[in-house]
Amino acid sequence: MKYVSASEAAKVVKSGDRIYVHAAAATPNILTKAISDRAEELRNVEFCHIHTEGAAPYADPALSESFHVNSFFIGKNVRHTIAAGNGSYTPVFLSEVPNLFRKGALKVDVVLIQVSPPDEHGFCSLGTSVEATVAAMECAKVVIAQVNKYMPRTFGDSVLHISKIDMAVEHHTAIYAQKQAVITDTEALIGDHVAALIEDESTLQMGIGSIPNAVLSRLTNHKNLGLHTEMFSDGVIDLIESGVIDCSKKTIAKGRALATFLIGSERLYRFVDNNPFIVMKESSYVNDTAIIRQNPKVVAINSALEVDVTGQICADSLGVHMYSGVGGQMDFVRGASLSKGGKAIIALSFTSNKGHNRIVPFLKQGAGVVTTRAHAQYIVTEYGVADLYGKTLKQRVDAMVEIAHPDFREEILKTYHDSIK
Repeated sequence: MKYVSASEAAKVVKSGDRIYVHAAAATPNILTKAISDRAEELRNVEFCHIHTEGAAPYADPALSESFHVNSFFIGKNVRHTIAAGNGSYTPVFLSEVPNLFRKGALKVDVVLIQVSPPDEHGFCSLGTSVEATVAAMECAKVVIAQVNKYMPRTFGDSVLHISKIDMAVEHHTAIYAQKQAVITDTEALIGDHVAALIEDESTLQMGIGSIPNAVLSRLTNHKNLGLHTEMFSDGVIDLIESGVIDCSKKTIAKGRALATFLIGSERLYRFVDNNPFIVMKESSYVNDTAIIRQNPKVVAINSALEVDVTGQICADSLGVHMYSGVGGQMDFVRGASLSKGGKAIIALSFTSNKGHNRIVPFLKQGAGVVTTRAHAQYIVTEYGVADLYGKTLKQRVDAMVEIAHPDFREEILKTYHDSIK
């Protein structure tokens, strides 16, 4: 491993190259900036990644001749460039992203990662994020690392030897930390409904945000919960430290919490640092339905942008406008459904932050169906729980209307029935 400056490392990139960027809190922004600074010298360079955190200067539409974004999950820092046309979205399950590289569907030239400093044996850690990074490194021509003493050391697939790194840039800065949002009254009600569906000895999958945190805050009296999730945040810490989440009844990574990336506050990063209870694995393993289903009572808690009254779940777009991505929702919806005693839950408030209804007669034109109505099980809003499993279309419509805001129930029902006559 050769130590160089960020500007020297950036010189490795050539016009026409495809770059994979380490995701979420592990995004090596010093490296993406150094390459972006070479915009006048470069043409047709593609940055691909799931969501990243921090500035993304390569996503400036003014640099469209130099850089193109290929997002596997659209984050807020590149959403504008997708809309402007110098970025694209690749629909793909998170479990499949590593295979895009290993199967040769996407040739990758350069991988940018962020790691902890090497230990006395020459091993670094990918820290907060593994996802598809290991697969990209295996297939890339050059691996460039930001070495950062603030990156926590985690175990599992995140451990790598310095011999796997071609060039390293030493740059120590606090990694991206996310503030924990205050739980609203609406989110608290949703948390109550979801928590009531969770039994002792369940294996949890949930993301970040106020609704997952609301659910977790209501599980303090549960026993022997497990954690097998694509990602987690601060909400699990208290439950792990109190012994509620002990992972003792899991089948996969028994006695350990399993994830493929994590993002949260500085407290979270201190908690996972050198903590053998946390195991980080590639998304092709963590999100594999065949792996997930082996755990007992898997409870998958995900969200959506819009759900129609038959159970079609849109989670990646607002009509034709791409917003996020497929991610791991279907991986875990199906894995939980096939788990013995498992439950797949979609939890969302009836009204969006912009005042739009999210339980609707029909999805917006062009909306992406991430989870089909055949896969949908429990839909939860602040107004209750709709159990759609084994229900006819008519029964589904009736159940979904009951979890809509009372002021809109009659209108939703009438619009649906008038349209199908």
